[in-house]
Amino acid sequence: MIFHPTSLNDAWLIELEPHGDERGFFARTMCRDEFARHGLIGEFVQQNTSFSAQRGTLRGLHYQLQPYAEAKLVRCLRGAIVDVIVDLREDSSTYLHHQMFELTSNNRHQLYVPPGFAHAFQTLNDEVEVSYLVSASYHPQAERGLRYSDERLGIAWPLPATVLSDKDANWPLIAEHTAALY
Repeated sequence: MIFHPTSLNDAWLIELEPHGDERGFFARTMCRDEFARHGLIGEFVQQNTSFSAQRGTLRGLHYQLQPYAEAKLVRCLRGAIVDVIVDLREDSSTYLHHQMFELTSNNRHQLYVPPGFAHAFQTLNDEVEVSYLVSASYHPQAERGLRYSDERLGIAWPLPATVLSDKDANWPLIAEHTAALY
């Protein structure tokens, strides 16, 4: 695996190193020791998958509060997505900054999202499947989110949001929060 730093503190784009032969290829997608050498969480308790039928589907921006904050390792298994992360850690020099990444079944890139980040993705084509490992179990009482269209974040989504849940459409704006985000 090749670890590429991003413009956001502690987030990494991970490029697989396929080893091929006449059968196809083999590549590691996660290695606890390599993650530890980069200072990343390498213990995951859950693996999730999502399938989105329509192009333009938007999921997020989601995160969990402490003590249930989670690291994620995100990969697109079928199709293509634009993955967006937002740093919510007030003590970070990249607080409230975001970055976009194109994750596709062809490029096989993965995104390491550290605890304290909101995460979302938008599908770039029909029939998209995304899989991600998480370092903490889901706790509904700790679930939070940001509105994908919040002008304060200034995220330029590549497509109109054609499909999204009521919850994702109605997360509060940053200006509406009365306490720290994370």
